[in-house]
Amino acid sequence: MQHVANIVILTPGLRARIDLFFASLGQGVNAYSVRRKRLGELARLDAMSDAELSELGITRDRIPHYVFRDLFST
Repeated sequence: MQHVANIVILTPGLRARIDLFFASLGQGVNAYSVRRKRLGELARLDAMSDAELSELGITRDRIPHYVFRDLFST
């Protein structure tokens, strides 16, 4: 049986916002392992229009904060 990994492609802008989010938290966070588990949600939200994000009560620059809201209070 062949297994195919789920591949999630993040846009450069989203990748930069995620990096900035984790940089603002400081040291002591393994950003890779935390981020890897939520890549699908990050990509799904980034693919939404600004109007769709607004319906969720968030803006594009707050996607990382929204996805990781249960782990960090920022």
